[in-house]
Amino acid sequence: MRIGELAARTGVSIRSLRYYEEQGLLVSRRSASGQRHYTDNEVERVHFIQRMFAAGLSSRTIAEVLPCVDSPSAESVDAAMARMERERDRLSEHIAELSRTRDALDELMATNRSYRATFRAAAS
Repeated sequence: MRIGELAARTGVSIRSLRYYEEQGLLVSRRSASGQRHYTDNEVERVHFIQRMFAAGLSSRTIAEVLPCVDSPSAESVDAAMARMERERDRLSEHIAELSRTRDALDELMATNRSYRATFRAAAS
């Protein structure tokens, strides 16, 4: 199938599919005229790549994890798990940082509410 059909079947833009290929996440064969051609297997692969992006993984991390899919072995499975665990730890720290930021904003909002109440009382 050509890139437009793959895009239609996966709901992923042609631009994204080209990006996946540039990043080594997706492989096509080229026709004599240079058009990309994909197999039906690429539909499932694109859906899998989309799930990994949705899980917060970068294209670099996805490229590191894909050998577990392409050539499963005890070593590649262990490497993929270790990489995903590092990503999960990174996301957990980011969530904690966002929570601290939200708490700081809540404090500023509480100060503002107090100031507004004082300001309104003085204006009355």
